[in-house]
Amino acid sequence: MNPTTIDVGDLRVNRLGFGAMRVCGPQIWGPPKDRPAALKVLRRAYALGCNFFDTADSYGPYVDEELIAEALHPYPKDLVIATKGGLVRPSAPRWDENGRPEHLRQAIEGSLKRLRVERIDLYQLHAPDPKVPLEDSLGPLVDAQKAGKIRHIGVSNFDVKQLERGRKVAKIVSVQNRYNLGDRSSEPVLQACERMGLAFLPWYPLGSGNVLSNSRVKKISENTKATPAQVALAWLLAKSPVMLPIPGTASTQHLEENVKAASLVLSAQDLALLG
Repeated sequence: MNPTTIDVGDLRVNRLGFGAMRVCGPQIWGPPKDRPAALKVLRRAYALGCNFFDTADSYGPYVDEELIAEALHPYPKDLVIATKGGLVRPSAPRWDENGRPEHLRQAIEGSLKRLRVERIDLYQLHAPDPKVPLEDSLGPLVDAQKAGKIRHIGVSNFDVKQLERGRKVAKIVSVQNRYNLGDRSSEPVLQACERMGLAFLPWYPLGSGNVLSNSRVKKISENTKATPAQVALAWLLAKSPVMLPIPGTASTQHLEENVKAASLVLSAQDLALLG
């Protein structure tokens, strides 16, 4: 049986979180077309047991954090909100790294204000900036943690060597990398998280349409009477005890379906078939 909770630092949350990115406008740009519907999805996600929300200042940009605050502030005591900084959006298609310390200091202050909190539960460096040493980018996060503005530090889009470097200057509790049934390129990072006792947040957990149309996934879906998405998420939960999937959606129906994956237990035969 899969454990139902996971620790992110000293914060215990349910193992199926919610990626809030999709409630923004198209291309994760601008406000949602239907704001009341977006707020409803956020509230419903918490009501269904997702008490770990993942967002970033680049989603919108800024829109996503504001929506979370509008929907759920004052926050329930057990709700953990993770945000990220270090990517900027000059236009909708662009996601540019900016790991300069002065930018990250401003980003942290901006997230505090938009989320309406005095301390961010988990603040993640969204991606390494090839133009800035990792240590310099993590410095403002460490400083903010010492000042009581950040509870825990996480990183995103890191390889193993970057993670090892980062851990020399910051107490990192989580890594968020792309990982799903069809893309396991971050397997070495997942294994490092298991060794180090860090939470691993797979972004894009359902992958592209190829994952959901995979013949093995479809076969298990038919046998278990579960949706392909539920099978893909249940596989992630069974893959590693440090896995904290954060599927996102702007649809209440898809949200309801995704959450049911937490109670889907795949057989040893199913897991062997998926590899």
